[in-house]
Amino acid sequence: MRVLVATDRFAGAVTAAVAATALAEGWRESVPSDVVRTLPLSDGSAGLVDAVGAALGGRLVPVTVPGPLGAAVPATVLHVPGQAGGTAFVEGDQVLGTHLAADRTEAAVRGTTSGLGALVLAALATGAGRVVVGLSVPAAAHDGGAGLLAQLAGGEAADPLTSGGLALAGLAADGAAAVVSAARERLAGVDVVLALSDDAPLLGLHGAGAVLGQDPAVGPARAQDLERALGRGCDVLERSAPPAPRRSLLAVEPGSAGTRLARSPGTGAGGGSAFVLQLLGARALPGAEVVATAVDLAGAVAEADLVLTGTAVLDARSLTASVVATVARAALPRALPVVAVADEVQTSRREVSPLGISATYEVLDGGRRRRPGAGEGLSALRARGGRIARTWSV
Repeated sequence: MRVLVATDRFAGAVTAAVAATALAEGWRESVPSDVVRTLPLSDGSAGLVDAVGAALGGRLVPVTVPGPLGAAVPATVLHVPGQAGGTAFVEGDQVLGTHLAADRTEAAVRGTTSGLGALVLAALATGAGRVVVGLSVPAAAHDGGAGLLAQLAGGEAADPLTSGGLALAGLAADGAAAVVSAARERLAGVDVVLALSDDAPLLGLHGAGAVLGQDPAVGPARAQDLERALGRGCDVLERSAPPAPRRSLLAVEPGSAGTRLARSPGTGAGGGSAFVLQLLGARALPGAEVVATAVDLAGAVAEADLVLTGTAVLDARSLTASVVATVARAALPRALPVVAVADEVQTSRREVSPLGISATYEVLDGGRRRRPGAGEGLSALRARGGRIARTWSV
């Protein structure tokens, strides 16, 4: 039997590659005769570079860039050779992840996305003709992507763009068009693709600001202050910016039918970095699909008899936009059985069956009450992989 293990990351420090390897080891121990292949995946959030690098190889370019509050943080660009200079992969979580904000309040109010701009510039320096930027919600900084814009614009940048989200309330229309034009010129000739783990808009009731307000360290009052400031700043940028091609492939076209770009799906990721990059002409796509295409998930599924996938939490949202959903959709046309594993399973069989998922398992029995700790996570995954093999191998 040919088994494909294609997973996302799990809870804690269990990366997609580590999780897939542990499940595969457990399967092989139980059924040595089966041929088991691993294919780590990502939805565009933490682990993007590791997952793509494990599948495609390439050259890792280490860089040091500013974190949300200016302190230097290490990051990595993955350059995969190919036509037109190849593709560079950038993981926003490396420079905007909430783990970088010891003071979440300070980071939310005064943090900037400048570090992501520096990381994108490092990706451009590889000569890649295509740059994939993985972004997620929430992020440590919430400046609407202003710091990123300032980095890309270089000498054209205005001070309010580098002073955090609240400072955008004072962004003047004078010079905004020049800043956007300078940033677009820096990206000219490069296909920038956003691999989004979340399609939340930047502004609005269900936007990234509303998610930020749920953090007790920030609270709804500060989140509202940021919402007003970002609303003002984004309006100035949108009205001042020269028209650019609208290239989002998400459910709603940004800026269409009178909808402001900042209120369109897929603009809230990376603290609003997705908003700025789309303003500059980037394409926005579901992150799991971007990675699946890059690593040829379809080809791997075509060579399998069963697919084992997994993630940290399997909930209702996971059934539409996630690694698990992407894997299931890839296997469905071939009527392959798909088995899903998660630290926490919050869905019923009735909910997962339309996707073609045959069964779901928690890493630990009763996992909703207790996730595996760091020490037992891998052994628990191996054990679960072995038990699934004994049930499903034919």
